[in-house]
Amino acid sequence: MYKVEEPVKLWVNKIIHVNLTQESPKLLEAGKKLDMTYSVKWLPTDVTFARRFEVYLDYPFFEHQIHWFSIFNSFMMVIFLTGLVSMILMWTLRNDYAKYAREDDDLESLERDVNEESGWKLVHGDVFRPPRNLTFLSALVGIGTQLAALILLVIILAIVGMLYVGRGSIITTFIVCYALTSFISGYVSGGLYSRNGGKNWIKAMILTASLFPFLCFAIGFVLNTIAIFYRSLAAIPFGTMVVMFVLWAFISFPLVLLGTVVGRNWSGAPNNPCRVKTIPRPIPEKKWYLTPSVISLMGGLLPFGSIFIEMYFVFTSFWNYKVYYVYGFMLLVFVILLIVTICVTIVGTYFLLNAENYHWQWTSFLSAASTALYVYLYSIYYYHVKTKMSGFFQTSFYFGYTLMFCLGLGILCGAIGYLGSTLFVRRIYRNIKCD
Repeated sequence: MYKVEEPVKLWVNKIIHVNLTQESPKLLEAGKKLDMTYSVKWLPTDVTFARRFEVYLDYPFFEHQIHWFSIFNSFMMVIFLTGLVSMILMWTLRNDYAKYAREDDDLESLERDVNEESGWKLVHGDVFRPPRNLTFLSALVGIGTQLAALILLVIILAIVGMLYVGRGSIITTFIVCYALTSFISGYVSGGLYSRNGGKNWIKAMILTASLFPFLCFAIGFVLNTIAIFYRSLAAIPFGTMVVMFVLWAFISFPLVLLGTVVGRNWSGAPNNPCRVKTIPRPIPEKKWYLTPSVISLMGGLLPFGSIFIEMYFVFTSFWNYKVYYVYGFMLLVFVILLIVTICVTIVGTYFLLNAENYHWQWTSFLSAASTALYVYLYSIYYYHVKTKMSGFFQTSFYFGYTLMFCLGLGILCGAIGYLGSTLFVRRIYRNIKCD
């Protein structure tokens, strides 16, 4: 005997909540016939249909004091870093400008300045040299810029439209918005590739349009094969995959092509403040902590620290079946992440240039992208300590989708770090005398 209690607003005739209970349970036996009966009891409620989903929201968990404290802590980190960049870094640059532009000093002072001349000013003839693997870097920066705009757009839509109410609405919105924002990746990638003297723009365009979607497809294909093997409902239907391919082929790809053409023509002219010398300057050996690899690894620590607490809530929501609804928190954390990433990458770039190493492009990208490495390491800790998952199926899904997330996060942070460093480098070399 089953009883179904359904609170409902009778005047709108919409079900708000269903509570299923049973009486006199019976043991199931092979070949035995059972009489299935049920009764329904309708109960009126004051809950409107639009607010029916709030019963599933865990307010004490997501709006705990630790969540507010993490936002405050990250905000203080932003103030500290921006103060560091503006006070210490700009003060050093101003002194460098003063020494570099001095023209009436006596002979002894001038000789002393020449002997002390070192650092970022000495590499002005190489700092705007095109980076290695320009095609790949242009594609990554374009994709990362698109992902930053995409995340911002989806978060705003989630705040305005309460996308957490509908099943799969966040993922659907993400996929559709990704296709519609593809013009951004083409524009940024095409402009960057052309400004650095790239010739094979079609190759850069194809890589920009296909790199991230095909990485996600490869991971998804492996996970889908595992799901089919285990006969799981987590397997993505073939029709859904066809729809996603159609969105990419007929919306995303053409928009990337259009964006690349516009970017090459509108922002593709070289306009570097300093002329690039014909012969590359040799890079002197420096301390181990001033090498690009160390700067790249250390660059992701502070950005990860700014989103560490929010990652716990996101992971708990996704893997422990809690409904994430505090997208206002996520918007604040995302903006803080962008600011911290830019500040940390600028500082790292300045240290690298002071070490007379002009390979700052990839270092700035990898320094910011290393944030995703620390997020993935944290996911390993979270898996072993905070979840009760086990077995090949659950483990592969957990680490597979986390890898997909971290790839997107790494490309996003790397692009933001590179663009911030580009503005910084152009700014400091704009006011020096470039021979």
